[in-house]
Amino acid sequence: MAPAQRAPSTHTEGRHRSQQVHAEEEEQRIGRMSERQSAPEQLAAGKSQGGAGATYKVLLFEFENFQGCKAEFSSDCKDVTEKGLEKVGSIIIESGPWVGYGQRGFAGEQFILEKGEFPRWDTWSNSRSSGSLLSLRPLKDGSDHKLHLYENPGFAGRKMEVADDDVPSLWVHGFRDRVASLKALNGTWVGYLYPGYRGRQFVFEQGDFKHWNDWEAPHPQIQSLRRVRDMQWHKKGCFLVP
Repeated sequence: MAPAQRAPSTHTEGRHRSQQVHAEEEEQRIGRMSERQSAPEQLAAGKSQGGAGATYKVLLFEFENFQGCKAEFSSDCKDVTEKGLEKVGSIIIESGPWVGYGQRGFAGEQFILEKGEFPRWDTWSNSRSSGSLLSLRPLKDGSDHKLHLYENPGFAGRKMEVADDDVPSLWVHGFRDRVASLKALNGTWVGYLYPGYRGRQFVFEQGDFKHWNDWEAPHPQIQSLRRVRDMQWHKKGCFLVP
């Protein structure tokens, strides 16, 4: 008579099931890791703030401290009064960045609006000359930033290149404060009339600006400028002054 087969022990079966469960969990973990992109990969894919896949949302309130009538926007608005607001007293930027204008139709003084809360007009206007915001639009951005500044109109005279960094004072880099023309080669920038990102603001999207009238400046003066985006994605930049 053939010997009876020995049934596998409960201990052995339990060990095999434990190993199988562990293998399945490890496979799922690896799958999640392959699907998840790192911050630089998201940036390259256009999912960064202001990128090709970005979403935009801003809330405008009629009175200070987010009181009164409210209007929500996710795209250009040429006239906020057509949306039921007599004026804008406070702003919440949920995703952006945006640029606001002191006049209807994207004209007048410009105001950079990045993610955050603005409880009253002087929190978004550095110039103290205007509390009016009547139109606004979202700003696009790229992964790199480069700008050429020129001392004279028509891209003539002394030149300064700014690559992937902010400039709190042009004087520190020997360029003084006269900027009569510029070329925004990559990214979106904002220039300021005074050092330390103070005073009237001027937005520079990719393109050529042959004369200070092109950015609606009263005279050829910019004393500080910075990139418009989430700064955590940026490498340390450099300055080149011929």
